[in-house]
Amino acid sequence: MTSGEHAAEPESFVIRLQSGERLHYLDWGAPGALRDPSREPGDPSIAPGDPPPLPLVLVHGIAQTAWSWAPVARRMCAVTRVLALDLRGHGLSDAPRSGYDLETLALDVLTVMSGNGWGVDVGGPPAVLAGHGFGAQICVTAAASRPGSVAGVALLDGGWEEVGEQTRSTPAEFLATIAEPPEVLASMDAFLADRRDFDPGTWDSDQERAARAQVDQKHAGHVGSVVRAGVLRQVVDAMFAYQPLEALAKVAAPVVILVAEAATADDEDERERRLALVDVTRARGEAALPPPRVVRFPGAGHNLMRYRAAEVADELTALLGSAATSARTPDDPA
Repeated sequence: MTSGEHAAEPESFVIRLQSGERLHYLDWGAPGALRDPSREPGDPSIAPGDPPPLPLVLVHGIAQTAWSWAPVARRMCAVTRVLALDLRGHGLSDAPRSGYDLETLALDVLTVMSGNGWGVDVGGPPAVLAGHGFGAQICVTAAASRPGSVAGVALLDGGWEEVGEQTRSTPAEFLATIAEPPEVLASMDAFLADRRDFDPGTWDSDQERAARAQVDQKHAGHVGSVVRAGVLRQVVDAMFAYQPLEALAKVAAPVVILVAEAATADDEDERERRLALVDVTRARGEAALPPPRVVRFPGAGHNLMRYRAAEVADELTALLGSAATSARTPDDPA
């Protein structure tokens, strides 16, 4: 464990929506102070009179859970208060038949914030949101719908591209590509071995817990995703419907985009992703908004929280600082 990590286990909480469904989230706690960038990494102290730190809310991607953020959350709770939620239909949250559009999922995030005293709906301070993949789309949607509640947005390898163009697929085709092979689901041991082999060097107890949270036991020792097929279809439909240029042109808060890049910059897919970033910058400029900060991770896989946790935490810490400087809490427009 490095000096930037926190050893304590998170507390587990459930918040009940007005519709009755329960959302589960992990509260990683906080040191009560925001790290001064001029101090050594891991020193969470701040000077007297400095403003209190903005809270950080972490949103996982498709078919993941709150535990996927553990490597980053352990570092960030030495900086500020950190929550990571299970989206509806994922992890320990309830799985209603509907409500998997981006607007409803964004409202779920804002409801968890309100339950902790954050955001304009309860007269509290804004939070910084960080989302991975599909979770990035949700964070952008939340920031666009409640500008006074969100002081900054971090997009981890998602949220700035049209998924259909990025993947060159339809929702049905995409679903087929993410289906697990039968041999991976043959047993819990097989599933864990598959996840470990993604990158053995970053496999640890947190990664094992994150993997176990994705599946449950079925018949004859087999495992299956905790995300039901009907839920997954709705999530993928929402992901494909997302329009990044329109959405990001409505986010006044600072935006940082963390990009997992292919090993070669000459790759055609990589060139198209770079063009998508240019389009986002142009769209924000046309809306009189500052460009996003773009941070590239050459050779890194999609799961930046696992593969580049320390660097992701550094970028989130920087975003907390810039968000605190520019944060405003006006009433949302009627």
